[in-house]
Amino acid sequence: MDQSGQPDNLHPILSDLVLFDGASVPLTFTGDGKLLFKGQRQQCLTVEKEVIGFALEGSRIRLKTVVEKRDRICCFGSSGDLVRQSFVFEPQSQDSLTLWSQKLRDYIDSLGRPKRLLIFVNPFGGKKSATKIFSEDVKPYLEDADIHITLIGSLYIDFDNHMNFSETKHQLHAKEVAKTMDLSKYDGIVCVSGDGILVEVVNGLLEREDWSAAIKMPIGLIPAGTGNGMVKSLLHAAGEPCSASNAILTVIRGYKRSLDVATISQGKTRFFSVLMLAWGLIADIDIESEKYRWMGSARIDFYAVQRVFCLRHYNGRISFVPAPGFEDYGEPTSYHGESTRRKPNSRVGPFVSIWLHNVPWGGEDIMAAPDAKFSDGYLDLIMLKDVPKLALLSLMSNMNDGNYIKSPHITYIKVKAFLLEPGARVDDPTKEGIIDSDGEVIARGNGTYMGDQKTLMTYNKLQ
Repeated sequence: MDQSGQPDNLHPILSDLVLFDGASVPLTFTGDGKLLFKGQRQQCLTVEKEVIGFALEGSRIRLKTVVEKRDRICCFGSSGDLVRQSFVFEPQSQDSLTLWSQKLRDYIDSLGRPKRLLIFVNPFGGKKSATKIFSEDVKPYLEDADIHITLIGSLYIDFDNHMNFSETKHQLHAKEVAKTMDLSKYDGIVCVSGDGILVEVVNGLLEREDWSAAIKMPIGLIPAGTGNGMVKSLLHAAGEPCSASNAILTVIRGYKRSLDVATISQGKTRFFSVLMLAWGLIADIDIESEKYRWMGSARIDFYAVQRVFCLRHYNGRISFVPAPGFEDYGEPTSYHGESTRRKPNSRVGPFVSIWLHNVPWGGEDIMAAPDAKFSDGYLDLIMLKDVPKLALLSLMSNMNDGNYIKSPHITYIKVKAFLLEPGARVDDPTKEGIIDSDGEVIARGNGTYMGDQKTLMTYNKLQ
C-alpha cells in the first residue's frame, strides 16, 4: 500500500507519450503488468499472458504478443483463436527507449521464464508430424521469446543463430541424453512428441546420481503423438485447449506444477512411470493396435472394437494399499510390501482389465481417471472383472468425459501402492498377457503380440 491506501500494483511503473500507428498516444505500464494505450480504440496487453518478448529496432520497440483473433475491448474479450501480433512503439527520446526496455526486461525476468531450452523432437511418433509441428507451431513462438534452444531429433537443418542441432540416433536416445546432460546449461526440457519421449526423459533424470536435483528440471510437452494424455491433462487443468501453440505458450510463460512419479519394481529392476500402468484389455488395445499405426489415433478405436467382440479374461491377483476412504474395497491380505508398512487388500481374477492412472487423461479424447490429481501421492485404479460385450462397448464409448466410471461393472478407487500377479488367459492357459506402462511394454507373457522381443521385466509379480 502507498500513503493513499491504494495497492502499489495499481500505480504506473512508467507512463509516457509514444508514437503508435503514426499518432502520439499515452502508453502506460502498470504495476500489475498491464500495458495500456490507445490506437483506434483503448487497448490493454497483459505482459504475463500476452507479451511473449520484445526487440529494439533503432528508435522503436517492437512488442511480440499473442492475442485473440476476435476484437478485444480494453482487458476484456472472448476466447477466440490465438494469433501472433506485433505492436510497435516509438518513444520520444533515446533515454525513454532505454527506460522502457529496462522496465519491460525487469518485469519479464521477474516472471521466471526460461531462457535456454533443450528440445526433443520425435519425428517418428504418431502421424510423424512432430517436425512440421515444431517448425510451424512451436519455433515461431520461441523466436518471439528470444529463447536459446538446443534441438535434438529434427530431420532438417536450419542454421538459425539461436539454435544448435543434433540428430536422434536410436530408441532411448532421449533417456541417455537426460541421464548425462549438463543440467546447468538449461532452464528446462521440452518434448515435441507423444508421451513416450517424456517417459524416457523422466527415467533418464531419475537414473542420475544427482537425481534428487535433476528431477526438479521443468519438463514441457508439445502434443505430437498418438495419445498425448499427459499434455491433455496439463492443458485441461489450465483451462486451455490441447494444441501445440497453447502448449508452447505455457512453457514460454514458465507455468509449472508438480507431478507424482510412480516406481514400478521387480526385484532390482525399476521403471519410473508418470502416466499409467495397464494389464488386460487396455494394454492389449494400446500395444497390439501398433500394427495399425498408419491409421494414426483412429487405430485405438478400430482395434478396441475388435477386442471387445473377442473379449479376453485373464487369471491373476492384485493387491493394493487403499487411500483413505477406500479401505472397504477388496479383501485383507497378509502380504507386506517393500513400499509400505500397511497391509494391503487384494482381489482375485479373472479380470478383463486392470488400469492404474496418475493423471486424468489417457489420450486427447480418453478421460481415463476423472478424479486423478497430479501430485496427491495416489494412483487411480480402474478395475473391470466381468461385463457383457454390449455393455462394455457402451462403457467404452463414454470414455471421452469420464462417465464410464459410473458403470456398475467398474471399480474405481485410489491406492497408495499396488502389486500385480499376472496370470494366463482363461480361454487358453498357454497364452498370457502384456503389461504396459506409459505406452511401453515392460513385460510380455507367452503367446503375446511380438512376444519374442526382449522386455525390461518378466511376466511375473511386480509392484
